[in-house]
Amino acid sequence: MDAVALLAATAKVDCPEALQSTPRGYAAHLKHGWDGDPGHSYIARDADGFAVGLLSVDLPTYDNTNLAWFEVEVHPDYRGRGIGTQLLQYGEQLAQRLGRNLLGMSAWDLPKADVFARRHGFEQKAIEVNRRQDIASLDWSVVQRLYDEAVQASAGYELIRIDGRLPDELLEGMVAVTASINDAPRDDLEMEDDEYSPERLRAYEDAQFGHDRSLYRVIARERATGVLAGHSTIVVERERPHIAEQADTAVAREHRGHRLGALVKTGMLLWMREAEPAVTQLDTWNAESNAHMIAINQQLNYRIIARSIAYQKTA
Repeated sequence: MDAVALLAATAKVDCPEALQSTPRGYAAHLKHGWDGDPGHSYIARDADGFAVGLLSVDLPTYDNTNLAWFEVEVHPDYRGRGIGTQLLQYGEQLAQRLGRNLLGMSAWDLPKADVFARRHGFEQKAIEVNRRQDIASLDWSVVQRLYDEAVQASAGYELIRIDGRLPDELLEGMVAVTASINDAPRDDLEMEDDEYSPERLRAYEDAQFGHDRSLYRVIARERATGVLAGHSTIVVERERPHIAEQADTAVAREHRGHRLGALVKTGMLLWMREAEPAVTQLDTWNAESNAHMIAINQQLNYRIIARSIAYQKTA
């Protein structure tokens, strides 16, 4: 697939350690997106048909329906010719036709990317950091100690393991817990809260299965009330079973202060050691300002792979 080859070429120069899509994975992304809300991709070709640039456009439909979000990639051999500008202008024209008046763009934290964004009127609004956990070198005694400490601090809670789809009886409770991610730092981004529903959670599951991923959830439940209080979610590729990605980890506001974040993350790791022994790397993304979650990740031997800058402007 031309888009995958182009992305591999740009990553080799811009961010060699970034997790890359396979043709099969990219096709699934175009069909399913992350949660049943796929974006659009547009390829620029030269006169010989060679793919020289790629524009990715996300147009949210669950929430933030005034927003259009772009990523622009130009093949390293074709940079400096205005291809990126033409692709971005195409995206902005598309957004205008669709009535999207808030524009965003993501780019690796590189000087040339920053110059490009600012030249086109975008302002830096947030920094996201990609961290990777090397499972093979993980000190499991540290994981077990952190888990045991979290268990002591959260005696009023129990852990539930869910492999695959959520049972119907947990679905409503998980809507509220999932929405707790809205408390995560957004820095200066102009964003509405993400809106969750049973239908969206089911669409997320369908999308992950459409990507041929296994889906695991560890959920903290309050013993006295049965209320769901926090969760951690991981997906594992079946095409490349050594690769896992951390989705949300969140704790409901009224249940914070019991080390539930550490409980669900370490509980998940201990489960993955049993359920997915082939996994050797686990990627996660956090806002650079999310000190609490970063502190947990640092204890669990994550290292920084890359930084991505989020830019915005009004149309």
